[in-house]
Order: sequence, then structure tokens, then C-alpha cells
Amino acid sequence: MAERSLYFECNTGISGDMAVAAMLDAGADQAVLKAALDSLPLQGFKVEISRVKKAGIDCCDFSVILGHEHENHDHDMEYLFGKEEHSHEHHHEHHHGHRNLADVLSIIDSTQMTDKARSLAHKIFTIIAEAESKAHGVPLDQVHFHEVGAVDSIVDVIALAVCFDSLAVDKVFVPRLNEGVGTVRCQHGILPVPVPAVANIASAYNLPLHIMDEQGEFITPTGAAFVAAVRTDGALPAGFTIEKVGLGAGKRSYRIPSILRTIVIKWEEALDHDVICKLETNIDDCTGEALGFVMEQLFEAGARDVHYVPCFMKKNRPGYLLTVLCDREKRGDMERIIFTHTTTIGIRHTEMERTVLDRHIEERETPYGKVKVKVVSYYGKERVYPEYESVADICRRTGEPFTSVYNSAIGG
Repeated sequence: MAERSLYFECNTGISGDMAVAAMLDAGADQAVLKAALDSLPLQGFKVEISRVKKAGIDCCDFSVILGHEHENHDHDMEYLFGKEEHSHEHHHEHHHGHRNLADVLSIIDSTQMTDKARSLAHKIFTIIAEAESKAHGVPLDQVHFHEVGAVDSIVDVIALAVCFDSLAVDKVFVPRLNEGVGTVRCQHGILPVPVPAVANIASAYNLPLHIMDEQGEFITPTGAAFVAAVRTDGALPAGFTIEKVGLGAGKRSYRIPSILRTIVIKWEEALDHDVICKLETNIDDCTGEALGFVMEQLFEAGARDVHYVPCFMKKNRPGYLLTVLCDREKRGDMERIIFTHTTTIGIRHTEMERTVLDRHIEERETPYGKVKVKVVSYYGKERVYPEYESVADICRRTGEPFTSVYNSAIGG
């Protein structure tokens, strides 16, 4: 079955505004985002979505502008690396006051968005709150969002949730997050990179970090929380097609260009593979009744399949090739039954890989009653196989033809 998924390539880290921009560039509905942000019960901000160049590459830029300020402090490297007394990424909280988690969730609940997007926004902020709670050693309900509770961060998180929901993907692949080294000045002083909130999120959600030999903070708490909330897989599928590419620009100027790339990919879901054991033995001096009994015993013990094939053996004696398929751990049980109830003195065994389709058992209504069927999925299509015993039981009770009951169960 074809899967539609997102791949976030975080070679230069990830932040909230970069992820929003990348998803917009990849096709997230800008009109839906605007409607959500227009409904926010907050004032004193505006959003700008524009095109910028990073190392000559055309990228989307998402900016939240507050009050009379015309640019985000992330442009200011002195601010970032400690020559000014400001907080790090989300620095406007002194204009708006501190907010706790309940305050933020109440704002999210009052915003126009789908239930799925609202749930994701709740999850992102809760992940951040848990990380800050651990970092500062305070209960969750006493966390004040010095770095993530300001208006620009609330807008970032809601935009992340709305854009992600708009793309309607099945899986999210994030192989690794690249982070820098050094220190950064925050509300609480100079902190090492990755900052405590990012480190706590990475630890709690098993995010794969890769430390680059680059000065600076490349992963923000909002970016890490977003990845923790939506990431489903690490390794990319072996093969896929690209539907759309989105490039989101970062606000900071590092030695390497700050660009987040997200790719909408389509790929065929891999078929399941497992390993089974195949047992074989040739038998030419055993009665048909004994062989029938052996088959019953093998199935009762958990064999996946048992069959006999007529064959000619030494001196042209007619015989049977007994073949048993079973799980590896059942091999010993199968061999004991065969040795006990047949005349064979040797059994060959081989472990074999096999490709299997997804299947499940369900009951289906028919004019004759409920019939158990095996439903097999193959690249989005279903095949239906009525279970013999279920069909036979109805036939015994009703006297209806086997084919009539069988065909009714598959819709024929």
C-alpha cells in the first residue's frame, strides 16, 4: 500500500519557524494557517511569509513580528552568543508576562483549528513543559514558560500543528538532528549546547542527536518538541518517490546555511517477512491411516501447513514425501510427532525466508448466517477467503450447498 510521508532533513538543526516555513513550502495550506492565526485570542503580533535566499538557494521564511519590532533577535549573533542580556530563542516574554501550561493550552483551545491539529499543539507544549519541569526541578503545573510561552512561540506551535495537519501524512521520518557546540545565553544565564530543555526532550523521546563541530545552537526546544511529537520512524524506506520539496529558512547566519528541508515522499509499504522451518521426509512403509493421524497431530501441535506428495523411492517403491511448515521454535515438537507415529528414520530440515501479506480474521454476515473469513491486504486491495470449517458448519446445519455459502461470504 502506498504511504504518503514526510522526511525532515535536519542537517542544520530545526526550530519552530524553520519547520513551519518548510511545511508551507512543501504544500501546507496557507489559507488554513491564516484562518487559525487570525482566530488566536492574542494581540500585538503579525505574521510574514516570504521568500529569502540562503547560500543562493530560494527558501520560504516564516516570521512572527511583535509590537514595534521589525526583526527577530535571532538575526543578532551578539545576542545569541552572550554580549547582551536577553533570553535566547523566545525572548519577548518580558513584554507579555509569564504563562504556565494551563494558560497556553487555554489559548490553543480558543483557536480555530481541527481537533487533530489542536491535539498536536497540546502535545508539543506539554513536551516542552515536561522538559522545563525536569530542567528546573519544579512540578509541571508550576512551570513558567520563560523561553516558550511568549506570543511568538505560541504562534509557532499553533502554526506547526496546523501546517502538519494540513499535509495529511501517514509517517514522519527524521533520521537524526544535527546540533552544534559551545554555549548560549538564555534567561537563566549561559548554558551549554544543547540547552537543558532540548537535552531532556532528546532523552525522553529517544531523538537521535549528532554533534557537529560548529559553534551555536541549531536545535531549539520548540523544534525538538515538534520532532518528538510527530516522528514515527528513523531510517528512510529503501526506495521512494518525491512528491514535493519544502525549504525553510533559519534566522541565524552560521558558517553553514541554516536551512531545514522537508520532503513529501510516497513509497510502497514493505511486505512482511519472516522465517519458517521446512521439514521433509520420504515414507514408503507406513499405512494411509497412520499418515492421516500424523497430519492431525501435526496441525494440533501448531504446524502451519502439512501435505503429502506421492513419489517413487528406491527400487521404484511408491511412497510419500511428507512436508511440514512450522515456526522455528516448533521444530522439535514436529520431529517428535513424525518419529513417534511414522516409520521414518530421518528428517531433513531447512530454515526459509518468506514474504507474507497482511491478513486478519473477521466475521461477515451472509443470508445463511455469520461466516468467518480471512481478509488479506495487497497494495490497498483486499482478498477474502472464507474459512472452511465456518462454511462447512453452516452447510451441515442448513443443508445449503457449500458453494452457495462460500460465495456469499466473499460477496459473490
